[in-house]
This record gives sequence, structure tokens and C-alpha cells, in this order.
Amino acid sequence: MSVAERRIALEALARDRILVLDGAMGTQIQLLKLDEVGYRGERFADWDCPIRGNNDILNLTRPAAVQAIHKTYFDAGADMVETNTFSATAIAQADYRMEALADEIAAEGARLARAAADEAEALSGAPKAVLGAIGPTNKTLSLSPSVEDPGFRDITFDRMRKAYAKQVEAMAPYCDFFLIETIFDTLNAKAAIKAVLDLRVAGKIDSSLPIILSGTITDASGRTLSGQTTEAFYNSVRHARPWAVGLNCALGGKQLRPYVVELSRVAECKVMAYPNAGLPDAFGEYDETPDETAALIADWARSGLINIAGGCCGSTPDHIAAIAREILTIAPRPAVSRPRALRLSGLEPFELA
Repeated sequence: MSVAERRIALEALARDRILVLDGAMGTQIQLLKLDEVGYRGERFADWDCPIRGNNDILNLTRPAAVQAIHKTYFDAGADMVETNTFSATAIAQADYRMEALADEIAAEGARLARAAADEAEALSGAPKAVLGAIGPTNKTLSLSPSVEDPGFRDITFDRMRKAYAKQVEAMAPYCDFFLIETIFDTLNAKAAIKAVLDLRVAGKIDSSLPIILSGTITDASGRTLSGQTTEAFYNSVRHARPWAVGLNCALGGKQLRPYVVELSRVAECKVMAYPNAGLPDAFGEYDETPDETAALIADWARSGLINIAGGCCGSTPDHIAAIAREILTIAPRPAVSRPRALRLSGLEPFELA
């Protein structure tokens, strides 16, 4: 089916039930147990610096493995998967001296996800969506990397916007949505949002391709790394008219719940949540079982908080299968309509009715 037909079908499906997102890509890549040679493949055998840990380069060196991971999530019951492009910008790829490859990595990552989605769609007859994953990069626009110079920034908004624009344009032919995710700095997200909006206006991408946004509450303070509360974060990005807005990463389902409640209260669009599989243990491992994660998310669903659910760090196809089973018959969060008001934000929200 076409992108437009798929989106219409997803909208209809979302009115009937909660949509299921995939789980962690990194967790599945770890199971491949690739060493440096495994990451390099033949193409980068003589690369002049280590590249192990650059999961996105596997789009070029281990494409069959990446596509197979997408397939396992569709087989587990996912309606939508994220592309393996979390770091597919020149900014993030600079760590591996692969800036010039960023566009190719982004395009190939989206193509692999599209191939898996098309196969699953043909087999099931149900819409299967590809979300072009856009990560926050390893830079921040709101905070100084130097404690001695709080006003210093090692990157500009315009440079970040341009890097995101190249990633978005490369992925666009294969995607149903753009997912700007794991937002720890809202100004970084605004650079990505502007990149998408600029490309729409310029006619370089389909103007109807929706944006999904997902922030990260970093700790028990209930704020993003750049200091915003959940409502303040939403006020800062609602101008993008996202198809859905959500929270992911950093916390497990138990710790994330109060912030999902807050987002559900204020969001005028669909609400998405994909927590980690609990909190990491002393060895950095996630040991929350699929049934435990699914029970937490089912509680959110029964409370009318979410429209889309999945998993982040530590989650596996088994977690997604358990989530899909638990929420299958639970009605999605109803649409929220708020009174007209001026809503602004800094670190805190401000509303003038």
C-alpha cells in the first residue's frame, strides 16, 4: 500500500486499539556478539580508527542482520519499527571519522526497515509503518561542555539543523513518520523539527510526512537533561503539530509512569511511551522480564494514558510480544481537547487563559 493509504489504515487502527512499537535495536545487536572485524566487514577492513560500537554502520556492513532484527519485531506483533539510524548524522558519525557516510547510512537504514515492513505487511494484510529514527546526537545546544565557560557551545543551531536536514532527506523515501527521539535537550529537537519543516516548504520531502517526538526524563527530578518538566517540554514542541508525542529511555516503566500521566493530561495528540526494561543493574544489564514490563504498560493502558507502546533499552522481541498480548483488547487513550490559551515554557510551563 502507498504511504497515504498506510497512514489512513494506521489512523483507523489507532482508533480501535493501542498501536505497538518495536523494542531496542541495540539490545539485539549486542546478541550478534560482533567484534571489531565484525563491525568493519570487507568494506571498512582498513578503516583508520576503531568503529566497533557504531551500530548504524551495520546498515552497510551487516544489512541482512539489521533487516532480520526488524523482522523479529514485526513477527512479535509490532505495528511500527524504528530505523537503525539513531546516530546517522555527520555530527554523531564524526566519532568514527565517518561523517561523509552519514547520508548513505541513513538512507540504507531506512531502506532496510522499509523492506522488512513491506514483507510483514504483505503477509499480514495489516499496515506496518517505518519510523525514521532521529537521535539527539552527542552534542547539546543548551549546555556548555566546559564547566569553566558556561556560555561556550561546541556546535551551532544552524550546523545541527543542516546535519539533521541531510539525514531526514536521505530517509524520507522509505519512511511513514519521522521520529525525533530520546530528546534530552529540547533545543536539539527544535533543530531537527526545523530541518523537517524547511524540507517540507522546499518541496524536498512529502509535506504530509508526520513528525513524532519523544523526550527523555533523565532522573527522579522529573526533568529533561536541559531542565524542562514534562509539560514545559510539550509546550516547547507542540508548534510542530506532532502526530504523537511521548517519552522513552532513561527510566523503567515504574519510574516513568508519573511523567506519562502528566504528558497524557496535556497532549492534544496521541501519546506514545516506550520505557527501558527496568533500570540497569550493577553490570549495566536489564533484567526486567517481558511479563513484568508488559504488566506495567498494561496498567498505563487501562488507565487511559497511551495510544502507542513499545520498549527501549533492554527490551527484546519477547518484551514486545508480551506487551502486544497484554494491551490487545484495551481501548486507546481518548483524544484530549484543551481550552484555548497562550502556553509557553522555559524550564517550567506558563499558561495564560
